[in-house]
Amino acid sequence: MARYTGPKTKIARKFGEAIYGEDKSFEKRNYPPGQHGANKRRGKKSEYAIQLMEKQKAKYTYGILEKQFRNMFKKATAAPGITGEVLLQLCESRLDNVVFRMGISPSRSGARQLVSHRHITVNGNLVNIPSYQLKAGDVVAVREKSKSLEAITNSLANSSNVYEWITWNNSTSEGTYVSVPARLQIPENINEQFIVELYSK
Repeated sequence: MARYTGPKTKIARKFGEAIYGEDKSFEKRNYPPGQHGANKRRGKKSEYAIQLMEKQKAKYTYGILEKQFRNMFKKATAAPGITGEVLLQLCESRLDNVVFRMGISPSRSGARQLVSHRHITVNGNLVNIPSYQLKAGDVVAVREKSKSLEAITNSLANSSNVYEWITWNNSTSEGTYVSVPARLQIPENINEQFIVELYSK
């Protein structure tokens, strides 16, 4: 499936925040890209433009394409609970996202690659589908043959993130997706209500 592989700083500047993590280039030029990027006199955005921007931010943040994202929204609409919150919970429950959250990879794109290249197991079984939806209690681990991979060991050594809904054991290189995160436990700066309004039109 096609993925965005262009300049990440340009996308971060578009949204005015480092959605891909720490970015020194973004810190230097944290205004929109383009000839008039630093010009403060920009017209007021329409309601539709704001909603569309929020949807695009969520898609780029989690690395999900339009068709897949729309299907996730339909799933969230059919599920009990607040649609926008459920949508973000579905994004967070993806295997590639949890691999990233556990610190096995420093980025979601790197996590997606680790999953695709069969370095990750779920409940002891190899899973190479990045969009695989985890359930509470699922055990995610680094495959035995992959535990010595430099990319993984370096990432784990530099990881300091702690999430209440995930556990990680460095000595066994495995963690548990303990529970579906509540909205307050999801750190992404996304206004999910704008996305719901956009799709509900």
